[in-house]
Amino acid sequence: MKKSYEMDMCSGPILGKVLSYSLPLMLSGVLQLLFNAADVIVVGRFAGSQSLAAVGSTSSLINLLINVFIGLSIGANVLVARYYGAKNDKDMSETIHTAIAVSLTSGIFLVFLGLFTSRFWLELMGTPDDVINKSVLYMRIYFLGMPAAMAYNFGSAILRAIGDTRRPLYFLSIAGIVNVCLNLIFVIQFNMDVAGVALATSISQCISATLVLRCLTRSDGALRLYWSKLRINKRKLLLILKVGLPAGVQGAIFAVSNVLIQSSVNSFGSIAMAGNTASQNIEGFVYTSMNALYQTNLSFTSQNVGARKYTRIKKILLTCQGTVIVVGLCLGFAAYLSGDYLLRIYSSDPEVISYGMLRMSTICTTYFLCGVMDTMVGSLRGLGYSMLPTIVSLTGACGLRVIWIFTVFALDRTLFILYLSYPISWAVTAAVHIVCFIIATRKLPKQDGMVMA
Repeated sequence: MKKSYEMDMCSGPILGKVLSYSLPLMLSGVLQLLFNAADVIVVGRFAGSQSLAAVGSTSSLINLLINVFIGLSIGANVLVARYYGAKNDKDMSETIHTAIAVSLTSGIFLVFLGLFTSRFWLELMGTPDDVINKSVLYMRIYFLGMPAAMAYNFGSAILRAIGDTRRPLYFLSIAGIVNVCLNLIFVIQFNMDVAGVALATSISQCISATLVLRCLTRSDGALRLYWSKLRINKRKLLLILKVGLPAGVQGAIFAVSNVLIQSSVNSFGSIAMAGNTASQNIEGFVYTSMNALYQTNLSFTSQNVGARKYTRIKKILLTCQGTVIVVGLCLGFAAYLSGDYLLRIYSSDPEVISYGMLRMSTICTTYFLCGVMDTMVGSLRGLGYSMLPTIVSLTGACGLRVIWIFTVFALDRTLFILYLSYPISWAVTAAVHIVCFIIATRKLPKQDGMVMA
């Protein structure tokens, strides 16, 4: 492992390091989104609105099925960062081998889950008859790439824990280019429709996974992955589950609320679904940029807890919050103001564009609230609190959103009222997280170097 890829998060100016760490993460997130955006753009332009709706209607469901396992990668990130900050090589190595073993096992499980349950879930969501067969086909092929997707997510989480956000960016750049090229070939040249874009995504995921695993097997010191040592350490698994499982459950239940919202959107027809899908893809670029600050805060806080540098934790949070608000406001309003032009990339249908702009007017202009909420969660999880932010998020964001659907939206069934549930739930949940952080930091040792109780 080259020293130039590491980052000491426990000393020196915070802002410069936060930006240096988070910018490659933002670009990586954008490239990850381009996988799905390329799918959506290609089918929207070359296969029609039905195919666009078919691909878009699966996104909430896919997130629901995989978020529990993605959450476990957060547990791996927190543990590796903490052991790295504490310079504990033995525990760090055991955690890495356990994490990769868990990623491959969960990926295989997800293959079977996607193959055998896709139609059931899509029917439960009320996916229209003119869309469902294509949606099922897309999901089944997409899930064939799950072992690779899980390996990449866990592998990149391990690299982020030691401050390396650049190499995952390089790997995604290569995979992203391959994905776009294969999309064009499979859909335009071979007329494979949704099957073509799903296959292209699965292949590109295999490439990014191969590159990140190759990186780990060629690293030095405690970061190095040995295939002969690949096994699940029970103690490390329990620690990963302690942090990662609540995060995963939170992500899955968030996805449940989004599935309910998607089901409500489905009731307005396939054109509304297509506009919603196009808008979601544009919003995704804003979200992933803000989410980079959540991941940054998580890794920085975890390393400093491991190194017992408690006095830096509040400074890290304030720096990350200031940055995420600026990013959320700038990108959110930029997306909304140029929404008409951006939506035309996905579809030339005026009705699709109109529905897309309706969603963007509500979501993009208030998206910074979501960034504030998530960044607070990063601090709490970095401090070792995983259940607390999960309970708050499930009650505040998910619970409030579900109640909204069955009360306010039920009384006024318009898309504007439906979309309004997002900013209201973000603001309420962020406020409660701030209170929880204030209480949690009062329990920290008053001086650096002391052992946490």
